[in-house]
Amino acid sequence: MISIGNNALANSVVLSCRVRRQAAETVTRAEFIRTLKRELPPAIAELQAANIAPADMPQSAIGPGMGVFSRYTSVLEADDSPMMVKTALQLINAELDEYLGGIQGEFDADTRFAINWFELNGMKAGDFGTANSIAQAKGVAVASVQHAGIVESQAGKVRILKRDELDPDWEPQTDTHLTVWECLQYLVRAHEKDGISYNTALLLRKIDDKAEAVKDLAYCLYDICANKRQDAKEATAYNAVIADWSDLTREAAAIQDIRGTGQTRMDF
Repeated sequence: MISIGNNALANSVVLSCRVRRQAAETVTRAEFIRTLKRELPPAIAELQAANIAPADMPQSAIGPGMGVFSRYTSVLEADDSPMMVKTALQLINAELDEYLGGIQGEFDADTRFAINWFELNGMKAGDFGTANSIAQAKGVAVASVQHAGIVESQAGKVRILKRDELDPDWEPQTDTHLTVWECLQYLVRAHEKDGISYNTALLLRKIDDKAEAVKDLAYCLYDICANKRQDAKEATAYNAVIADWSDLTREAAAIQDIRGTGQTRMDF
């Protein structure tokens, strides 16, 4: 109630301090980066498993990142000067970006193409020649991505289909060319329309074994929209799905009839 009518943060950061051990060592910048690369990825994976919203991930990653930085007496730059906290934060953010980029390698080839094409063009059309080169680098053809229901290709132009253009009768169980990209876009469309509802939870239940990959893709696309394309509307859509992921997962687990004919409503 105190925050009504005032500027207030929706989230807070808790700082936990500990006494640094007396035997703490001094390390070089290179050693610090190697430790970050080893310890930060599993920490970020834990944050994702806890459904930390994408918008909060950069701030959340500061904790384990600075945990590495602060364990040393100092981190020395190439000229033997102590590393500044600002520099450490920049390195932590760079490792977060690298982690999110690395997740892409786990997706199917059609989805990897869509991510790359979306980062370049958003929802606008681009030249077929460029799209063909990117597709070949991913090990697929533009025709394959079109068959998957992700893009439209005509008159020498290729563009990603908007969510309102997707098949209204789509079912993941009967899709013979199922991709992580499609699963996420249909889930976001349902969430934008109905929020945490039976229909949205049912769709997540049907996605089944692709659910974790779908969540990972939402993190990746949020990062692209918020930090590279400055597309606040799209970023908000992906952030909202992750923010409600725990509730959606719980409701989806309670659904037994995934045909959607056994339950007509859901009580909250």
